[in-house]
Amino acid sequence: MLCHIPAARRGPLIWLIPSLWTLALGLWGLSRQDSVWRDEAATWQVAGRSTGEIVDMLGNVDAVHGLYYLLMHGLFELFGASTTTLRLPSVLAVAAAAACVAVIGRRLAGSWAGLGGGLALGLLPAVQFYLQEGRPYALVAAGAALSTLLLVSLLSEVSEVSGVSGVSGAGRSGRTGRRARPRWTAYAVTVLVCALLNWLSLLVLPAHAATLWWVRAGRGMWLRWAAYGACAVAGALPLVLFSRSQSDQVSWIPPLTWHMMIGPAILLAVGGVCALADRPRAGRLSAAAVGLPLLAVPQLGLIGISLVQPLFLDRYVLFSMVGLALLIGAGLGAAVRAARPLFPRGAGLIVPGAIGISVLALLPVELGKRAPASRVDDVMAVAGEVARLGRPGDAVLFVPAARRDTALVSPKAFAGLADVALERGPVASATLKGEEADPARIRQALLGQSRVLLVTDAAKVAKPSGAARDAAKAAVLKERFRVVEDRQVRGRRVTVYERR
Repeated sequence: MLCHIPAARRGPLIWLIPSLWTLALGLWGLSRQDSVWRDEAATWQVAGRSTGEIVDMLGNVDAVHGLYYLLMHGLFELFGASTTTLRLPSVLAVAAAAACVAVIGRRLAGSWAGLGGGLALGLLPAVQFYLQEGRPYALVAAGAALSTLLLVSLLSEVSEVSGVSGVSGAGRSGRTGRRARPRWTAYAVTVLVCALLNWLSLLVLPAHAATLWWVRAGRGMWLRWAAYGACAVAGALPLVLFSRSQSDQVSWIPPLTWHMMIGPAILLAVGGVCALADRPRAGRLSAAAVGLPLLAVPQLGLIGISLVQPLFLDRYVLFSMVGLALLIGAGLGAAVRAARPLFPRGAGLIVPGAIGISVLALLPVELGKRAPASRVDDVMAVAGEVARLGRPGDAVLFVPAARRDTALVSPKAFAGLADVALERGPVASATLKGEEADPARIRQALLGQSRVLLVTDAAKVAKPSGAARDAAKAAVLKERFRVVEDRQVRGRRVTVYERR
């Protein structure tokens, strides 16, 4: 058991075990049966462009993900385009976040709290979803965990120098201040990089401010945090302002409703119960003082922002799960301490037992997240249907135009097919989906075809399209063509039309 391992060897194991555990969870079913859904397809097709083409595109669309696309472009160049290359960065990021949680938990609440929190992070359902996702949210979570670890180390050092249980003491030697400067610089850089991956991650700063207030940090600590935090904000501000000009990209997000807040309310309730187990006390640096603000402030902050502009998506604040994992670890650590006087030999089984029970209880979730059906659609599966149904010389249409992503990710499946609605391709137009011709030209092009393949959403996930181009496509198909074959697979649909 952990308590029988010498302290010198125990420290590395506290973070190494959760890191390897999370890595194993991430590698389990990583390819999801070789499926790629629409959000990952955007990463895939942009990462396959040249650096110059990516920069050109960012001027028109998706500037908020620019740094991530450039990173993935480099990885695709080095290792080739595959689902492993697409998702492995997220797996490694969450494994790193689990290590950070374990180190923070051990420092603030003991070895069992660190081990329990680190192991718990990869089991949280939201984390399991984005653990195997070719998008930047797991990387942001890792950055938030690292910045929190840096802040905790700085607060702990102040506490040790001041010689009190809290960190309100203002005494700090010049030597200590100089030693802390590299960590403050690393803190600012980490927050900045996270903001360049997703600028809503700047909500980590008010979360850290809440921690400073909770522990009654001294004036010097507040000034340093404000200065380095301001540098991070200043570095991210151009991206924030520029990306606001592309806000149409998130216009599909629905307005905030009461039922959307059920999830955050449950998370906060669980986090609050675990925080109480840690016996929080004002002025004391504890797992509750760090974890509860990191969980609550981003969730509540995103709710507040969404009252002005709808932006409430759990992935935007995935990094708040780092706070929840830390609180769960603190609760498990408290359970071990409470059980030790009564069951000295069995207390050490509480954490592994709780994790084991959680794995079994969440097994349906774990299996579901690793299945293609866990996502809205699968661009790879529908590409296979197109390859099977298409004939050289056939026309192909996409409704809406964004469903062209399947051709961009799997161009071989569309070889020999004519994209008759496309006027300028995605690369030439510096966009994600390309530019289509006006409705009249689309109609004219379709009238010259004898066979057309329509790629669209499956009936259960399809939404009405108000675009005039899509209306023109539908009208011509209805008037002049008849359906000869129809296939729905993993959220996408291929319908074959022949001229009447």
